[in-house]
Amino acid sequence: MPGLALHTTSPQLGLALQDQTRNTRSQTWNLGHQTSSQLHHLLGTFIQPLKWQDLNWLAVAKGPGGFTGTRLGMVTARTLAQQLNLPLFAISTLGAVAWSQREQHPVIAVEMPAQRGQCFGAIYQVNTYPIIPLIPDQVFTPEGWKKTLEQHSYPLIQTPSDLGETVVPVLELAELGWKQEERPSWTDALPFYGQHPVA
Repeated sequence: MPGLALHTTSPQLGLALQDQTRNTRSQTWNLGHQTSSQLHHLLGTFIQPLKWQDLNWLAVAKGPGGFTGTRLGMVTARTLAQQLNLPLFAISTLGAVAWSQREQHPVIAVEMPAQRGQCFGAIYQVNTYPIIPLIPDQVFTPEGWKKTLEQHSYPLIQTPSDLGETVVPVLELAELGWKQEERPSWTDALPFYGQHPVA
């Protein structure tokens, strides 16, 4: 059940691949603004020795994150899924971070800095699949997020600045969906920006 995951929501590109024997490998590149010019070459190199036709599914981090990077990853993943006729799992950036901490806590609050003094926040139950957004991804003012956290006494996780490192949880969540016979269409994979890039 080979599958490929992309994470482009930060300046760090993350790719992860599961091969036919269910071995997983991943790699990150700190590309910054060069992600758009390097992504397609790195994708073609990274999947080797597999061919595109060997893949059974794709996964992509849908945001929140940087606007340009998120858009680039979503467009690339949607195009590949359409051309290869593959299911595309669009995974929340915050959900993937929460999933990576599932062995420590069954329910986790996740926050990420946003533009204009705001933050992205969510609370996920991660001791089951599918993970359950008790409070779905959204933009908060600092005061609003603080009030939300006071009402829900769950452990708080800050997202890493290099989000490409969390591409493996994106892959893992997609694999679980594939095993449960989920086959999401590329047309349903939509980005979550949360904020307009221009104030």
